Amino acid sequence: MKMQRDSFSRFFIFAFLTSFLALILPCPAPAQDYPSRPITVYCGYEAGATTDLTARGLAAGLDKVLGVPVVVENKAGGGATVAAGLVASKKPDGYTLGVVSTGVITVRPQIFKVSYDPFKDFTLIAQYSRYIGGLCVLNDSPLKTIDDFIAYAKAKPGLSYGSSGTYTQQHMAVELFSQCKGLNLKHVPYKGGAPANTALLGKHTDFVAGSGQHMQYLKQGVFRMLMIYNAEKRDPDYPNLPILKELGCPDAPALGYILVAPKELPEPVYQKLLTAVKKVTGGEEFQKLLKHLDLPYDFKDGKAMEKGVAAEYAWYKEFLPKMGAKVIK
Repeated sequence: MKMQRDSFSRFFIFAFLTSFLALILPCPAPAQDYPSRPITVYCGYEAGATTDLTARGLAAGLDKVLGVPVVVENKAGGGATVAAGLVASKKPDGYTLGVVSTGVITVRPQIFKVSYDPFKDFTLIAQYSRYIGGLCVLNDSPLKTIDDFIAYAKAKPGLSYGSSGTYTQQHMAVELFSQCKGLNLKHVPYKGGAPANTALLGKHTDFVAGSGQHMQYLKQGVFRMLMIYNAEKRDPDYPNLPILKELGCPDAPALGYILVAPKELPEPVYQKLLTAVKKVTGGEEFQKLLKHLDLPYDFKDGKAMEKGVAAEYAWYKEFLPKMGAKVIK
């Protein structure tokens, strides 16, 4: 009888210790079985935008590499802060991701109330491209060069232009150009690049601060691009077009197309996603997509991105007040 009691006591103690250790020790990352079900990718911009097109190209590639469905859901609004907030609120299990711009970390939280902490609520997985914009007029415009534009804008103060939103990098680049050259321009913000382009097509504005979607109209011969901004060097496909810095003006840093996850994503899951994203974005199909959209391939892993967004945040913190923006402390 005593032996039975001792055996029961030992079993009870073992069970208690096992349960206790399970509570205090971290669970192993589910990397071995990841992924075992569909992955959702929230895209911060509307369907048809360049960000959406790259998100869908990335998802199609990840489908094949990871072996599970990867579904894109568009959650546009607030300069991608709606999508960012959704991602930040989810479990860090690798099944909810977001394709947004670095602006949700470096710009928007400085001027708007957002539902997340930009530096604490995300796991940065990878950057695969950068937003590069261009100042465009209609192709039938008498303005052939940026010098023509500057002369005309000085003679006709108040030229209007559309952008994909207030304090977007395109808006800020054109404002830098305007201040640098002493121009008086009227900004008309829209909820994305598509309606801004439509406004120019309908001649409701005089030019557009292109954010990527302008390229399709350029290729169709509907728009004429006079200058490229958010770029460090000339585009080899448009070697005759100057960049903003060549005109003696400062330029806004180019924001990046990035893939993010909720904070505290397990390292093995992060590594699996990073490897998959690098394989997909460096592959032939995705490279064709970037070429079609005239977007550069600029891959960075999460560690490299951390340094980049910190510098970008500091730049915008200094510049935003110069545009009249009230920076949130």
